[in-house]
Amino acid sequence: MDDAMHLLRASLEASPLIWRDDYPYVIHPVMDGVPRIDGEVLRAVVGLVERAVDWSNVDLILGIEAMGLPLCAPLSVQTGVPLVVARKRSYELPGEVVIDQSTGYSKGAMYLNDIKPGERVLIVDDVLSTGGTLRAIIDGIRRCGASVAEIVVIVEKGEGMQRLLKDEPDLSIKALTALDVEDGRIITRAPSSMA
Repeated sequence: MDDAMHLLRASLEASPLIWRDDYPYVIHPVMDGVPRIDGEVLRAVVGLVERAVDWSNVDLILGIEAMGLPLCAPLSVQTGVPLVVARKRSYELPGEVVIDQSTGYSKGAMYLNDIKPGERVLIVDDVLSTGGTLRAIIDGIRRCGASVAEIVVIVEKGEGMQRLLKDEPDLSIKALTALDVEDGRIITRAPSSMA
């Protein structure tokens, strides 16, 4: 395991764990924006994502509000690939695509803007748990006439990765790491996409 992956996994395993209705919430700055994001951890995560992507196949980076902003902005700066953000607010711009986002813990609309037909889009997401957000984003990109080049998620948690890999066998879907909660402890492991 390289230093960047070790840093990411160590930071995840040291995260606060909050229990709500028998469900363990792992609170990590890369997934939640709290507590504060350590610059070394963010640099490690961005470097891991940058190495995981075939950039010759990407025209556009798509980050998902809110954590997609700190994760994707450095990628755009480093690679020169433009960035768009899937927003939780409509701006009613021409061509805006509305998508329904339903996850295991929330429902609402998201909005895609400025994705052009034929573009090859890299989706970067902080966590994949149920897969509801990514499913909606994939469908929205396709409705724009673009294609999903790759998907990279920072943390796999739950069964969503297996469902997406089964439903979308032709898509490149990668997670940097995975986590489970066992006996009140956070355990990191190799993700399903690498198993």
